[in-house]
Amino acid sequence: MTNSNRIKLTWISFFSYALTGALVIVTGMVMGNIADYFQLPVSSMSNTFTFLNAGILISIFLNAWLMEIVPLKTQLRFGFVLMVAAVAGLMLSHSIALFSAAMFVLGLVSGITMSIGTFLITHMYEGRQRGARLLFTDSFFSMAGMIFPMVAAALLARSIEWYWVYACIGLVYVAIFVLTFGCEFPVLGKKAPNATETVAKEKWGIGVLFLSIAALCYILGQLGFISWVPEYAKGLGMSLNDAGKLVSDFWMSYMFGMWAFSFILRFFDLQRILTVLAGAATVLMYLFINGSPDHMPWFILTLGFFSSAIYTSIITLGSLQTKVASPKLVNFVLTCGTIGTMLTFVVTGPIVAHSGPLAALHTANVLYAVVFVMCLVLGFVTRHRQHNATAASH
Repeated sequence: MTNSNRIKLTWISFFSYALTGALVIVTGMVMGNIADYFQLPVSSMSNTFTFLNAGILISIFLNAWLMEIVPLKTQLRFGFVLMVAAVAGLMLSHSIALFSAAMFVLGLVSGITMSIGTFLITHMYEGRQRGARLLFTDSFFSMAGMIFPMVAAALLARSIEWYWVYACIGLVYVAIFVLTFGCEFPVLGKKAPNATETVAKEKWGIGVLFLSIAALCYILGQLGFISWVPEYAKGLGMSLNDAGKLVSDFWMSYMFGMWAFSFILRFFDLQRILTVLAGAATVLMYLFINGSPDHMPWFILTLGFFSSAIYTSIITLGSLQTKVASPKLVNFVLTCGTIGTMLTFVVTGPIVAHSGPLAALHTANVLYAVVFVMCLVLGFVTRHRQHNATAASH
């Protein structure tokens, strides 16, 4: 693979994460305007965004098989057609059913590109470099999560219709589409050069189960925590601005943490540092919940920093459980994490209704503790060290 080709594929991966981050995080900014547009209450409007999450989950799950049947370049180019159709649907429709369908299509496109982006990084880079690259790729999710809410705020403040926000997000896919030209993609499935060899090595091991549980619990814990922090903070007497600042502080330090750990991870064994980070994040979340309200900003800043590398390290370790990075394995771990996203309000909603926001934060803390235990137990069964040693000897 030529260096320019590798750079193009890496940038496709960066933009694939930026696309998903923009679509998921911008929701809160535009929901009120969309509810007004369709003359519906915000509570029922929020349910229609489940179609976006469902599209992401289904496409990540199915793409484990589709990648071996439909070439990656074809998928990305077809995704561009779907993206244009979905944005056009949002602009031209005044029907909530068509809006929901367009959101589902955006979810599908996002999930397909994200699963391809993740696979490309795990395919092109080995060992510790893979973890560092995947972490830097994931930082584009947070970066888009910082940029596009500002874009949305600027457009909405000028009384420009909400659907232009999605047109702006569509520009990220234009960049992906342009990069596919003159770019060679890895060939998968039966046409792959080492197809028979790959099948022979495709034994996952028990470590993948521990990592999948960790991925689900981590995302469910993280989103369950950050979703209810503002309500909990307001209950302590904080203003809406101060409560919102806690969330933005978390994501800001999360992004800086990703950049820092994309360098730091190269010098440590991935399973050991992951266990330390999961333990530290569990303790910091406990201190945030049970400590003094005066110290909450400091605890959430350090929590964001230390938890930033956990999810991508879980995916990287998953990909290192086999000698050849398997798209099915990578997508399986990704799917488990996405199930965590889907379950966020299904699990935390009834807990908050019954016992209040503090109970939801305690639940998130328990989930982080489960992640720590899974990472600790993984140390006894992980295969990444022997595969790293094999890669280094070649």
